[in-house]
Amino acid sequence: MNDNQPIIKMTNISRTYRTDTIETAALSEVDISITAGEFVSISGPSGCGKSTLLSILGLLDQPTSGSYWLNGQDTRALSPHAAASLRNRQLGFVFQSFNLIGDLSVEENVELPLRYRGSTAEYRLRRVREALDRVDILHRARHYPSQLSGGQQQRVAVARAIAGDPILLLADEPTGNLDSASGDSVTRLLEELHDAGATIVMVTHDPRYARAAGRQIELLDGKIVGTANQPMRTKHIQDSQGYQSNP
Repeated sequence: MNDNQPIIKMTNISRTYRTDTIETAALSEVDISITAGEFVSISGPSGCGKSTLLSILGLLDQPTSGSYWLNGQDTRALSPHAAASLRNRQLGFVFQSFNLIGDLSVEENVELPLRYRGSTAEYRLRRVREALDRVDILHRARHYPSQLSGGQQQRVAVARAIAGDPILLLADEPTGNLDSASGDSVTRLLEELHDAGATIVMVTHDPRYARAAGRQIELLDGKIVGTANQPMRTKHIQDSQGYQSNP
């Protein structure tokens, strides 16, 4: 991939859902270009198309029309098997509901996507330990999700997302099920990952967390209605004692 080529290039993306009697346009002619190392937030009211857009970005859904190039590859040409393989190897997901498996330990949850790749046990152990250490949850490796707080579970979810070294991290309302202190902590973690070079797209309904990104995209009725850039992004999220994080 050429260094100047965007990781994400969407052109005229539309997504329409049809039933026998109703046709609903979830997205309408959306254009987005995202380069390596960007932190982009997508916000807007409920029903504006945020989750649909993220699903298409994550190869979990297909647009009705338009083109989507991911890391230089035309996703329209992918078979379902090829899309699943690309998703597993190049994308990391963080969901609002954590999506951890209750009867697996923390390290087993983080390891699971690497098992699907067929990675060796030695490689999996190293990547899992590195990811858990990176999100400051390694000391909980043998615990189970039910033994963790919501904020800790989301850190495990982030570790699972980054263990495979994805080119793109997709976060769908990662603070939606958290109290404000835990939400601030998870957002600071995403900022730290971005500062270390990660490319992140985050859907959020909270304006504070949207401002943590370097670029904010606002959706309304399936269309982009605003874009704001912050060339010199600073940390907008305060810690639990009320002090602003260091820039």
